[in-house]
Amino acid sequence: MRRRIVMSMLAGVTLLASAFLGTGAPAARAADVPAEFGTDWHDPVTAAPPVSVPKGAKSCQVTLAQAQFRDFTPYKGTYTPPQGCGDRWSKVVLRLDGKVKGRQYDRLGYLHVGGVEVLRTSTPEPSPDGIEWQVQKDVTRYSDTFRRAQDVEMLIGNVVDDTYTGVIDVEVTLTFYEGHPRADVPDKVLTLAGGTTLITPRNSERIVAEVYATGSGGGCEEFWYLTVADPASYSCKADKGPYREVQIKVDGQLAGIATPFPNVWTGGWSDPFLWYVIPGPRAFDVKPIDFDLTPFAGLLDDGRPHQIEVSVAGVPEGQAGWSAPVNVLVRQDAHRAHVTGKLTAAKATEPVNSSVYTPGSGEYRVDTDAGHRLTVSGYVDTSHGRVTTTVSRTLANTSVHRWNDGETTDALDATWTDDQNVTVEAGGVRRATRTLWTYTMNGATTIGTDDRLRTELTLGDRASVHRAGGGWSRLDDTYSGDATYTLGVPRDQRHAVGTSSERYRLYGSGDCYDRSLATEQGVLTEDRSGC
Repeated sequence: MRRRIVMSMLAGVTLLASAFLGTGAPAARAADVPAEFGTDWHDPVTAAPPVSVPKGAKSCQVTLAQAQFRDFTPYKGTYTPPQGCGDRWSKVVLRLDGKVKGRQYDRLGYLHVGGVEVLRTSTPEPSPDGIEWQVQKDVTRYSDTFRRAQDVEMLIGNVVDDTYTGVIDVEVTLTFYEGHPRADVPDKVLTLAGGTTLITPRNSERIVAEVYATGSGGGCEEFWYLTVADPASYSCKADKGPYREVQIKVDGQLAGIATPFPNVWTGGWSDPFLWYVIPGPRAFDVKPIDFDLTPFAGLLDDGRPHQIEVSVAGVPEGQAGWSAPVNVLVRQDAHRAHVTGKLTAAKATEPVNSSVYTPGSGEYRVDTDAGHRLTVSGYVDTSHGRVTTTVSRTLANTSVHRWNDGETTDALDATWTDDQNVTVEAGGVRRATRTLWTYTMNGATTIGTDDRLRTELTLGDRASVHRAGGGWSRLDDTYSGDATYTLGVPRDQRHAVGTSSERYRLYGSGDCYDRSLATEQGVLTEDRSGC
């Protein structure tokens, strides 16, 4: 089938995300826009804000990695803490500078410092003439890791041969900023021994696990949101349909649930011309999922090893394609060597997962309606009194997937929501924080009788946060693209055309950021900021 051929073109996404910055070149005039894509285009850029840093603060820089990735051999090095900036910082910023030219798939990569995953990133696909890009990420929360000498490992799995010639050349640095106030960061950053075993300090009073969950590997789990169950006739199958849920368990007991972000990498939806300048949301900033495990702190503080297991519900048994490394961030009671407590409640609804197939005369449809809810509660008796934490999380997914015989038309309209409430009660005061994440995907790929493939796609990454004490914020990151090219011919005969745009808005209590970008045939035609 034609679509299977197109999907195979994307199998280069092989391994395993960070605000992403372009060159800052001015937008082009209409007269400068070519009739179709050429051999070069604007360096990648997103509308996301750069990492803010303290003004006038002394800074020190350390190089974490310098590597050229041609295969699946990881870069291995060592990290030494900076000299001259102390060991308590107001901000720590990671920066990746990359360049690649020729022909290459999108690739996924990770960076570990002392076993802690500090970056997961993907790469843009290059032009024949070459591109350069930058990635920035606030990594201040890993300060505990950075205070000691550590081993460094980085990998962007790649294949270089006579056809795919792009060698991925990267340099990664950390910049440490002195200044006041010092950042409020976790006391400990832990990893799981053997991949599943956790021993926390016995005075831990807040415990958060962060999971960098990505579906990848070039198979159908890279496009999990399009999978269908039998008896539907479609090229990507999953026995329970497209619903996916990231779950974390403590000693076998369900402790957290979350919606995975529907990442679209820079070869996604069968059309790399959508992404050459503006990537989809989070394509270069794979954010971790946070699971608040504080209700389990009384259990975890007994000094014994405990099993922490992460899985993705909905993946067919025995099928690979997901990676989910875990960091554990711990805050300790500075005035008590041992904190005691208890898990007092853990209640989950039965998961709902309805995926209804409607066959037609050459046209087919699957309607999915799924969701799950979990509430856990527990307390710890600290040096400042009893603290009770309750975490409630409600997940929902609705989607309509339509396709035709041969899959020359393939369309999806999907929405995911992840609604979390964290309530903390201490000293007779109750403080609640609610976060609602909403992800949307609405698009279609069609292949005409002239072998012209067209993809129209809109992606949304939205979040609203209402914090204890009255503060609030809202994020709205929306990408839209429309690109067409000819299949089965050399690059210079594809006659590709395409437009893309992104608007990133962040506003709330005292905050305002608003930036819009637009491109045409790989030329940046708009770069506008303002609130």
